[in-house]
Amino acid sequence: MRAVEWNSVGPAVRVVDQRRLPSELACRDLATVDDVAAAIRDMIVRGAPTLGATAGFGLALAGHLSTADDLAGFQTDLERAAAQLRAARPTAVNLPQALDRLMARVAVADSIDVARAWLLLDAQQLANDEVARNRLIGQHGAALLADGDTVLHHCHTGALAAVDFGTALGVLRTAHEQGKRLTVLVDETRPRLQGARLTAWELQRLGIAFEVIPDTAAGHYLQRGEVQAVFVGADRVAANGDVANKIGTYMLALAANANQVPFYSAFPSTTIDLSCPDGTAIPIEDRSPDEVLCLNVAGDPVFPAGVAARNPAFDVTPHALITALITEHGVLRPPFGPALRRAAVEGVSA
Repeated sequence: MRAVEWNSVGPAVRVVDQRRLPSELACRDLATVDDVAAAIRDMIVRGAPTLGATAGFGLALAGHLSTADDLAGFQTDLERAAAQLRAARPTAVNLPQALDRLMARVAVADSIDVARAWLLLDAQQLANDEVARNRLIGQHGAALLADGDTVLHHCHTGALAAVDFGTALGVLRTAHEQGKRLTVLVDETRPRLQGARLTAWELQRLGIAFEVIPDTAAGHYLQRGEVQAVFVGADRVAANGDVANKIGTYMLALAANANQVPFYSAFPSTTIDLSCPDGTAIPIEDRSPDEVLCLNVAGDPVFPAGVAARNPAFDVTPHALITALITEHGVLRPPFGPALRRAAVEGVSA
């Protein structure tokens, strides 16, 4: 089962509802563009590659639902849908890149029927390409791991986040399939607990040994020498190698650097944004304070009434703290700028 796919019966975009895991593996059929945008915004789907594929299928759905009788009107419907999907979540660059790719294709169609067919074909190809990239990322990254290693992983980067197979978690999965015995320390990843809920669920299904730890315990295990490598994903990578990823990644990179533990970020080339010169140009999503304040223990309020909260969804890790970047084109070493440009533009490794 893929995290997102096309349901031709609807037609609809079928997604795994990631909010229901680990208690229930449930799918939802998204029958309108409003539904797709809400699923992205409300984190029914999440993870940069999955968000890109979902947006692609959402635009294909908009094409199927359009009642325009000429190409100009059809393009207007698509532009409206693309704007709505683009605004759903701002940080993951895969989402706007997918929309741009499909809109450029439609721009040269000579009929509505051709445009509709191309939209769906391209959306499906986009999803397939992400999975192919993930498997290559896994092969390149697994070479960095040795039998018996303990790896610290932040957030969730598995099949659910990447259409199928996974990025950073795909590296661990590949190493496991190669017979390497790994132990994974899984950061809870507050406030939405993607690590405790989703990474733990996938690792359990894969048969990879793991233990969940509080986010605040990561530095403790790094300092004690119990971790051989840190692996994270990415939602947007700037041209200089700065990485925007789930909030808490920057603190983890600082702790890894202070304790001479290799810190790796794994992602497909679709997550590279050469238009961002560095991390300061990456938009950071602020989510509802309710995600921070809704925590309850034994039914008793944790916070004083009326307390305010901040909830940035991502932070930026400077490239100087990163040992290597892993893409489908290979393991990229510093200086990252030229290597990222070759990977993004020319599709070759460093």
